Amino acid sequence: MLASYDRGVPQARQASWTAGGLLLIGLAAMLWGTSGSVMVVLADRAAASPLLVGLARLWLAAILLLVATLVSRESLAVAPPDRWRCLFMGACMAGYQAAYFPAVTLGGIVIVALVAICSAPLVIAALAPRLLGEPSSRPVRVALGLGVVGTALLVAAPGADLPARFVGGALLALVAGLAYAFYVLAAKASLARSAPLPLAALTFTVAAVLLTPALFWIPAPGPQLALGWPWLLYLGAIATAGAYAMYTVGLRHVPASVAGVTTLLEPLTATILGVALFGERLGAGGWLGALLLLTALALLMVYRR
Repeated sequence: MLASYDRGVPQARQASWTAGGLLLIGLAAMLWGTSGSVMVVLADRAAASPLLVGLARLWLAAILLLVATLVSRESLAVAPPDRWRCLFMGACMAGYQAAYFPAVTLGGIVIVALVAICSAPLVIAALAPRLLGEPSSRPVRVALGLGVVGTALLVAAPGADLPARFVGGALLALVAGLAYAFYVLAAKASLARSAPLPLAALTFTVAAVLLTPALFWIPAPGPQLALGWPWLLYLGAIATAGAYAMYTVGLRHVPASVAGVTTLLEPLTATILGVALFGERLGAGGWLGALLLLTALALLMVYRR
């Protein structure tokens, strides 16, 4: 499914990237980094089920992306080879939502965000050369190494609190990271032929439909929606529809491996919010990890120039 990437695209075009694309991906990652904090608020104030949050987020994003596509007068059609990829990407996105938000309730904002997003760039960097034909350059590998080490320091640094249910949360976070990595690889392959906005709209529609049966396992969804609708609206409109629209546009101009490193801004954002808003502690090693993450992003910018 991924290996059918259009080999007619020149190698230089696959490898080229822009600061604008990198900025869009960085902004999207920072918005994603707020999702864990919002999930904690929803669980506290609306007793919201993680599955309901994921489902509401997908449907809101799907509707808004479909409307945006129609308003922009773009066709909802994608290239024939990308239709199956849309189904695959939708399944990955549904799996990500089903794993990520329950993981937050088990493992905490910081740990889950870091484990999920730390695993994704490693998978992307390992598979992108084979599946997408992207060259593997030393600066990108160095930036990836700095980012992963920095993420590990944020998780394991002395002073970081590990919840009692850490193992379950970490395993679900790993599943979410793998689902996200395969989504990125499929999206990058599809963007060689299909426009970003219709691709995102169709992907989220598929994801929402696939996750809808989860309603049968959610007790009393109505009161949860009534109590948590402002936060759900933010998740769906800003942290999902807006963020993924920016990410998909940016991904068209940035190699998948570089995008994977840049999305490490998500756990960094989650960490800052967890420390600032919820009293999650971070020791000296954690701050060193944050510095390494920023260094990795700076290295990418210097390399691009």
